[in-house]
Amino acid sequence: MPEYRSDGVRHMIKVLVADDQELIRQSLQIVLDSKPDLEVTDVAANGMEVVQCVRREKPDVILMDIRMPKMDGVQCTKIIKENYPEIKIIILTTFDDDEFVYNALKFGASGYLLKGVSMDELVNAITTVYSGRAMINPDIAAKVVRLFSQMAKADYTIPVEMKGEKNLSKTEWNVIAEVGKGASNKEIAEALRLSEGTVRNYLSTILNKLGLRDRTQLAIWAVQSNAAQKRSE
Repeated sequence: MPEYRSDGVRHMIKVLVADDQELIRQSLQIVLDSKPDLEVTDVAANGMEVVQCVRREKPDVILMDIRMPKMDGVQCTKIIKENYPEIKIIILTTFDDDEFVYNALKFGASGYLLKGVSMDELVNAITTVYSGRAMINPDIAAKVVRLFSQMAKADYTIPVEMKGEKNLSKTEWNVIAEVGKGASNKEIAEALRLSEGTVRNYLSTILNKLGLRDRTQLAIWAVQSNAAQKRSE
């Protein structure tokens, strides 16, 4: 559903395309500009150009290639999220390398898609992350869950509000445990016999209680806190 501003004007999702291959940049720009709710405001060939483009006109969503000259997509993601945390970033790449997945998510990327996805899947990913949810390609979802486990054992920790953790209800722990397993809202709803709307409300409340930024941080923390065990206590 398209969003409208308070003055009744339809809101276009502003997209920045970052890829070192000109053909891919142009192709994505043409296709995405043809969608009624999307507008490609700029294109960039490397991470340094991305930073310049963002300063010039802040996009809502960045499609970020991983392997770019001068500054790669992982380092660029880190810089953008540190300075513009509200901008959503989708990592779009032909590589499903463990280190890239790990670092892109660690630095705050909202989505990770392989370049083989269809245009409909890509458009859906853009609208999904724009609404504040995470979008992970099904082909690497299992790998992401394994990486969360590795993060839990490493020195990358997610700090949370201790008071908020103590105030979590049993149902909220159940939701957190499902998130830690990589479950979607639909899967969580089915597992806990809740509506998807109720699951979204629970997630919003949980993030506020714990002082976390997004679902990705929650998923990592769920593994670190052993939420699966706490749900059964």
